[in-house]
Amino acid sequence: MKKKSTLGLLILSFLLLTACGSTGNNANIASSAPAETSDPASSQPAESSEAPATPTEPVTIEFWYGLGGKLGENMQSLIEKFNSSQQEVIVKPVVQADYSETGKKLQAAIASGNVPAAVLSSNVDWAKKGYYASLDELIAAQPDFNKDDVIQTFLEQGKVDGKQYFLPMYGTTQVMYYRKDAFEKSGIKPEELTTWEALGKAAATMTVKSGDKTTFYGWEPMWGAENMIDAVYGKGGSILSEDGKTVLIDSPEWISTWEFFRKAIHDDKTMRIHSGGQGWEYWYKTIDDVMKGQAAGYTGSSGDQGDLDFTQLAAMEQPGWEGVGAGKPVAQAILAGIPAKASPEQQQAAFKWFSFFMNAENTAFWSMNSGYIAVRQSALDDPAFIAFSKENPQSTIPLKQAAHASKPFQDPTGGKINDALKIAADKVQISNVSAEKALKEAKEAAQRELDKLNK
Repeated sequence: MKKKSTLGLLILSFLLLTACGSTGNNANIASSAPAETSDPASSQPAESSEAPATPTEPVTIEFWYGLGGKLGENMQSLIEKFNSSQQEVIVKPVVQADYSETGKKLQAAIASGNVPAAVLSSNVDWAKKGYYASLDELIAAQPDFNKDDVIQTFLEQGKVDGKQYFLPMYGTTQVMYYRKDAFEKSGIKPEELTTWEALGKAAATMTVKSGDKTTFYGWEPMWGAENMIDAVYGKGGSILSEDGKTVLIDSPEWISTWEFFRKAIHDDKTMRIHSGGQGWEYWYKTIDDVMKGQAAGYTGSSGDQGDLDFTQLAAMEQPGWEGVGAGKPVAQAILAGIPAKASPEQQQAAFKWFSFFMNAENTAFWSMNSGYIAVRQSALDDPAFIAFSKENPQSTIPLKQAAHASKPFQDPTGGKINDALKIAADKVQISNVSAEKALKEAKEAAQRELDKLNK
């Protein structure tokens, strides 16, 4: 065998670590038992003949997902590839504005009983209530699926009470994208920005102001609680106590970290937040600021790479904190599931589609064209993937970061703690409420919900 590349060794190390550790009628089915026809002379044994069976119609299913831009184009490409690769299943894409809209529309579909067969969405609470189908029997019936080849930390995220309800379509983590010219102009070396404190100073250096107005921002965090939570994890903070009974989001680690961002956004005006709008509008406005030379960099998803121009940009890992160590941002699987009310034929068809999307060649394609993390170890052996990573070093950053990442928080309250954190993040990022006030209010609301479970 040829020697593995440095990237291959890095990814293999990560994998070894992780292995240890339509809105109307949905999911129409054109399939039915074929009508059997017999030759009129079939009652005469010497001359019996049997007409050929009528071919079974393909099962048509809807796949709901909230992806735009290049991601949407790549998804459409794989759906077309799947449909042309076989004759048993036809996948019809139904696109929503974002992941959140997919969840809302699925809720209405479940209530009406008219569900799609496949959704790029997951909800632990709904799985526990029986709204999603367990996939264990489907996996067991298809040995070629080879679940041992799936990155185990991602596969584990799809389990609920020991059963596999969701499958990882791809992995994601938020990384740092920056303009090479902005860094060079200010004499900033990306390899030296290993702490948030250093990044804060660099952002101040690169910021350009005209009077009280900032005309060029040193950095743009992405709207929402996620990347501020990532930064908290890097300081050693956690959402719940080890026994799971106490909410800890008003601890010093949380307050000091979130206040760092509030101050930069509102007091110093060296950072900016784009919020609101339809679907992913805020996300693309943030990207546009950097691409159009109105900001030096931003914190965004590994999946942004398909929309970025890396002749102008480069990528680096999220930093840690002085005296603490490397950052520990979340590495999360984007999961897909099958609603329980889908018919058995629809469920089998949906699983066939998921298996195709997850195979080594296609998960490697998705990673190369999106920046998301491939979900199978065997993707490392895909020749196109190996060649691509050598030519596009930014594609290695999510993998490097995932090697020391945190697992996503599983909200025991069915989302109430996460809701409290989202409200607190808006107060800090948009309304300029102090981190201490916003987080203490969020802690009280979250603790009430948690206490209901512990009674």
